[in-house]
Amino acid sequence: MYRTIRVAAYEPDPLHGPWRQEMRVLRLGEELHTELTRMHAEADKGSGRTDKGSGRPDRLPVRRLNSLLQAMAPGVIATGRNAGTDGRLPWLYAREAVPPEVLAPVIGTWAAGMYREEDDIEGADLEERLRSGDPAEAIQLPHWEAEPVDLAETVTSAGGTAEPAARLYGLLPEWVAFRLAARTFRTGGTTLHFRVESSGNGARLVSWPPQRYERREQTWYYSACLDITVHTVPFAPRFRVHVSTRVRRWATRLDVRPHQLGGTTVLLDAPLPWPGGPDRSHRLMVNTLGYDRRLNELAWRRHSPAPLVPELDIVRNYPQPTALFTHPERWINGSGDVAAGIVHHPSIGPHKVGPGLMPRERADLDAWVEEGLRPMLTRVPDLTRVTRSNTPSLLPRSGAGRGPGVRDAQLALQRRAALTRALNGRPLEIDIFWQSPETRAALLAELPKLIGFPPGEKAGPADDDTWQWRAEGIEIRVRARPAGPLADALPVSRERKRPRAVRLAEAVEGRCRLVADRTAARPAGAGVVLAEIAGKERFAAVPDSDPKHALRIAWARQGLLSQFVNLPDDTDSGLEHRARWTWLDAFRQLGAISPPAHRVGAGVPGDLQYVALWLVRHTRKGPTRCPARRLVAVRVRPGDGPGVIEGWDAERAEWVPYPKLLLLLSQTVEPVAVERAGTGGSDDGAAARGGHRPAARPGVEQHRQRETERQIRALLFQLRDRPTLLLADAGNLRQCWPGLRNGELVRDMLGFGTEPAQRHTLYGDDLRVVLVRDANAREEVAEWYAHDTKGRVGFAEGVWGTAETESRVFASTASTPHTVAKLPKGLMKLAPTAQGRTAPGKTAWNPGQLEITVLGCLSEKALADSGRAGDLPDRPAEWATLTHQLRYHDDYPPLARPLPLHLARLAGQYVLPVAGTKEERGTSSAP
Repeated sequence: MYRTIRVAAYEPDPLHGPWRQEMRVLRLGEELHTELTRMHAEADKGSGRTDKGSGRPDRLPVRRLNSLLQAMAPGVIATGRNAGTDGRLPWLYAREAVPPEVLAPVIGTWAAGMYREEDDIEGADLEERLRSGDPAEAIQLPHWEAEPVDLAETVTSAGGTAEPAARLYGLLPEWVAFRLAARTFRTGGTTLHFRVESSGNGARLVSWPPQRYERREQTWYYSACLDITVHTVPFAPRFRVHVSTRVRRWATRLDVRPHQLGGTTVLLDAPLPWPGGPDRSHRLMVNTLGYDRRLNELAWRRHSPAPLVPELDIVRNYPQPTALFTHPERWINGSGDVAAGIVHHPSIGPHKVGPGLMPRERADLDAWVEEGLRPMLTRVPDLTRVTRSNTPSLLPRSGAGRGPGVRDAQLALQRRAALTRALNGRPLEIDIFWQSPETRAALLAELPKLIGFPPGEKAGPADDDTWQWRAEGIEIRVRARPAGPLADALPVSRERKRPRAVRLAEAVEGRCRLVADRTAARPAGAGVVLAEIAGKERFAAVPDSDPKHALRIAWARQGLLSQFVNLPDDTDSGLEHRARWTWLDAFRQLGAISPPAHRVGAGVPGDLQYVALWLVRHTRKGPTRCPARRLVAVRVRPGDGPGVIEGWDAERAEWVPYPKLLLLLSQTVEPVAVERAGTGGSDDGAAARGGHRPAARPGVEQHRQRETERQIRALLFQLRDRPTLLLADAGNLRQCWPGLRNGELVRDMLGFGTEPAQRHTLYGDDLRVVLVRDANAREEVAEWYAHDTKGRVGFAEGVWGTAETESRVFASTASTPHTVAKLPKGLMKLAPTAQGRTAPGKTAWNPGQLEITVLGCLSEKALADSGRAGDLPDRPAEWATLTHQLRYHDDYPPLARPLPLHLARLAGQYVLPVAGTKEERGTSSAP
């Protein structure tokens, strides 16, 4: 058993002293910013564009220019934020000044790209004016300034959390990437060279040229990939640099048609066209290739700089979108000295290289990173176990005298008891709408196995496919029918002049009418529908045609819960397994689930209840193309019999059974203001990094925050009758509860709005508050691996922390699925050995780390402040252990989050607003 785990995170080394780097900094300046703004406004006016850039004439769309400069201007390290809005802000950070003969043509080429082809004389004119020596005509390029930059600049919050200066979130990852890219990584006789790729949340290292894997007479390409980001940790005295490792796969065959390509990343490797300088940049240029429905052809999209490169280099041949789509392998191997790689995504076809790296290879890369970052950055201390109680009271899987069917029988008894409690004497009506006889048979066979019943009896004539079970206070009736047109693709109108959400809503209403015609009267008891539909990839050719969400809305209107199972394919050998999971999720929707008894100890009150908060956020890219915000609260009371699962009905201010909560969520529509295209929750990243949020619609954002915080405060006052553990996912909830941002956290305090934070015990004498956070898309929680003094590495489950007795932040790691556990921990994919030539084809998976922050507990200070100085204080490690144990359940592999949060998140599947309905046009108090 491993006793320590190591996280791939680094912090400024206090022993190194001040960390100042001399850099060259460039600001756009008032004159150039004014001229570029004028040109941008004229270009918008001349083209008739109504995009988000034209809505802000004072905001230059410099994203493409920044990408072009980073790739084509040697020495540029990073670009500053908001330089397109204010010419006085830092725009470029560089190791050395970029000469005017490089800067002028790049800016001029970008400016010309704002115009239509027949009007691009303005851009050429700008380049001439930037180069001109005539003071009457010239526009002066701004001067580079020497500026020492403190790469460890930190502000400590009132709660003791170290927050880096805002510019370090973008600047420091780029600096780290360039430092590491200057070194080679050698492993198993293979040498990897790295190139830098800029990303929205930091920087990325990609090994280039790619590795090759020969399989089935075809070559598959892949690279090592390191993501570098800057983050904070609650109450930590120094900020962190996270470096996560994975495999980047490259597409050499695209099993989609051009019109199905919504947008895929392309990295361009091109030489620098400037004489007298380096031949090639350390960067790979980031572009997006996708189908442009206005032009009806493949095109470079989303501010891609690729179309501008040939304007700077007329000698070389650069890939055109259609040629790259048609012959991706030709371009990844290079045409002349230009190469381009399409980043693989499962939606564009299969790939024979498996994702992920195993612990040994990740540990080797981690050691290479650690060596390259000395002496400025040092590794954070290893974490050690804080408890031996890794799991709750689960049923044993094996043991002396236990036959193979004993555990299954005990599980069936547990499920039956939970189902009896959830139904509370009501009959359960189940409709199965099937497309394949195999799925129908599997579902009918699996139900009695799961609850320990004999095979069902026919409940009607021989030709009526209806089955029933009656035993031990449970009455279940199942009716199986062909799905027919219910499972067909939605007939969404192609009339693009009307909003997409409205056209989808019309198709949804049509499917609702079809469902209503085929549905009998509302069930007297509980009702569930199981429907077999094709996978979403079958509907990819026609956007919005997947009927899944429309069917869920339709059945919810009939008072029925719904669960879906995909059609089996020709090689499907796991149909029994999928049928089992379909029933288990149906039981979950009925509320027939409860956490096992914990094994933490006497420090946890016996009548403790769990409450989980989850914020459902849909943008116009959501399942119904209609934005919505909805706070979901779920309460679990394990002590009430087998456990009671309830949800909070904010409108009626009462707790309702979990199935009723789901149906209520399906009925509520939020009147959300129109969001700017492309925001899509991007301000979460700024919140995560501690930076500034976009300034758009501040009144709407403030209203959402105030309303959500009002609901949370009202909810907390409803929980004062017994000890409560409040669980929240900080990454999910902080957008509408800013007091959960790391920089706002204070031990044993809760902050709402602009008011000073208050003691958390004011909301309940026995309230505890625990925040969890996973890596999410921004790598907020560092990767990890277990290791020992003998150099062995692997996996380990448990709760981990530092040696500090007052620590409030812990790491939860769960066990590994058996399919991954069988892989050797020393599997090498980047440098396959002779014995492991098929290693690149293996899928490696590493259990993620769940960060647990015990924000509020009954510490000595909290008790003293509450007038209870004589009471025994809490041990934060015990509450972290309890949260960790809530990830375990007999019916599931370890959950990504504690069970109450898992239930709250899945409830969000029923938040499906439909445009144009009466409810949407009305008003609502929901956020």
